[in-house]
Amino acid sequence: MSFSDMASRIGAIQSTLARVSGTPATAKAEAAPSGSVAAAALAGAVPGLGASSAAMPTTPASFTQALQQAMAPSAAASPVTAPPAPVTSPAPGSGAAVDQSKAVGKEPPATADGVDGSDVVQTAKKYLGVPYVWGGNNPEIGLDCSSFVQHTFRDLGVELPRVARQQAKEGTEVPSLAQAKPGDLIVTRGGGHIGIYLGDNKMIHAPRPGETVSIRKLFETDATIMTIRRIVPSETAGAAEAKTPAPAKALATTQQAELTAAVQRALFSTAVSGA
Repeated sequence: MSFSDMASRIGAIQSTLARVSGTPATAKAEAAPSGSVAAAALAGAVPGLGASSAAMPTTPASFTQALQQAMAPSAAASPVTAPPAPVTSPAPGSGAAVDQSKAVGKEPPATADGVDGSDVVQTAKKYLGVPYVWGGNNPEIGLDCSSFVQHTFRDLGVELPRVARQQAKEGTEVPSLAQAKPGDLIVTRGGGHIGIYLGDNKMIHAPRPGETVSIRKLFETDATIMTIRRIVPSETAGAAEAKTPAPAKALATTQQAELTAAVQRALFSTAVSGA
């Protein structure tokens, strides 16, 4: 094979290597009939070879070695890399990379006074017997359902909006009635009515005109309840029984004083009659 043929083939090889490595290809040398011109063409076509004819390969073995040396830098410049791993989203329900701060059913933060569900229940019961008045906002005259709820929580230092549909957006959602705890809000009638869950499938509420704040069994189900909201942390039944909130203590003290006064009046009447 003549030097011109070798130069032509090496130029083609170099173009292929340039496409693989991303480096610019060297201009292909023109074929020349004479040895000196062919040597210059071969030197320009194969990187790493000198321009002088003394550096040119003169045997097939030396030519192969020179070609391998010329190809080595190009092969190193274009390492084969694995394709990037596909980016996948976390599987639903896996909890990976998911903000849990608004998770359904999570306990709301504790209040400054440590109010919990048992406090809500005890405070709500002091409104038993208050007449229902539509739009009423005075316990001395009457309350509607949302005003009853608002007054109960206000007595404990927790402010809620005035109407049921706004109260239905407060706190955190309880997924089902089976997970409801005493003190949770039960919202029904598409947001048109609200009451306070007492446990044991009962709630306390201000029902309708002509009735009073009272306790009734829940006939609603998860299918008919709009939402259940937890405003303050719940508490286990045992802990709730052991805890006596301040309003209940005050009521017990008043009842004891009235009973003592009644006994004293009875004793005084007996003494006067005997005299």
